[in-house]
Amino acid sequence: MITLENLKFHEMIGMQTKIIKSTNSQFNNIKGRIIDETKSTFTLSTTNGLKKFPKQQNQWEFQLNGAKISLNGRMISKKPEDRIGMKKWLNLQKIRLNL
Repeated sequence: MITLENLKFHEMIGMQTKIIKSTNSQFNNIKGRIIDETKSTFTLSTTNGLKKFPKQQNQWEFQLNGAKISLNGRMISKKPEDRIGMKKWLNLQKIRLNL
């Protein structure tokens, strides 16, 4: 189940997002549904068609269960499959530290 706490580890295709801060001011406040994702980019379906944006240079806002969360693009700038597997790796590290 996707929660605000674990969103950065999940698949993001299909989610609505908005760029709330960018190094390129023309990207600010662009919103749309994520239809594709690579290590470095999101492809959004916007009111003006499909647009590709770099992850790292933007601050992304997501809504989940009525709450908003903001993620720095550097936190999610990984291939989706690597980001998803990272949660399991972090949990294993926590277990090892407790031994």
